[in-house]
Amino acid sequence: MSHLSPALYATLAEIVPELHVHCVDPWCLIGSAAALLLGAQTGAADVDVLTSRADAEALMAHWASRREPAFTPPEADRFRSHFARFHFPGAPVEVMGALELHADDRWRPVLPGKLVLAGVNGLAVPVPSVEDQIRLCESFGRPKDLRRAALLKQLGGERP
Repeated sequence: MSHLSPALYATLAEIVPELHVHCVDPWCLIGSAAALLLGAQTGAADVDVLTSRADAEALMAHWASRREPAFTPPEADRFRSHFARFHFPGAPVEVMGALELHADDRWRPVLPGKLVLAGVNGLAVPVPSVEDQIRLCESFGRPKDLRRAALLKQLGGERP
């Protein structure tokens, strides 16, 4: 896909087939990579994968040699999950098992909503729909997420 950087393409080409094999529960990409796959004019420095806690455990075992043990996710007061960051040659991959967002004085599960499949050179990559990505970005409320929501809103009725 011409809108993907070679680094992001290389990472997706490696991880997506493994996610399909090693995840038992539904999973999806979120964040900048997901927005980019649906056509938002943005970049992606990493790949965020939303999974169940059990599937996060399975990926941690499978990709143990790639794990970045010293990495601590930022904003632990706002987000929590069964988290691990992995080194891949193209871009880092962050797995968030059972991600929760702290809002209104309580922890709430982050639910991706309706998933759609984005195609990457014959690979089916599940991502939240444009509307659900906008909802997620706005609920996260950080400046980078609000900018991403604005970019997604520019897509209007366009779909890949």
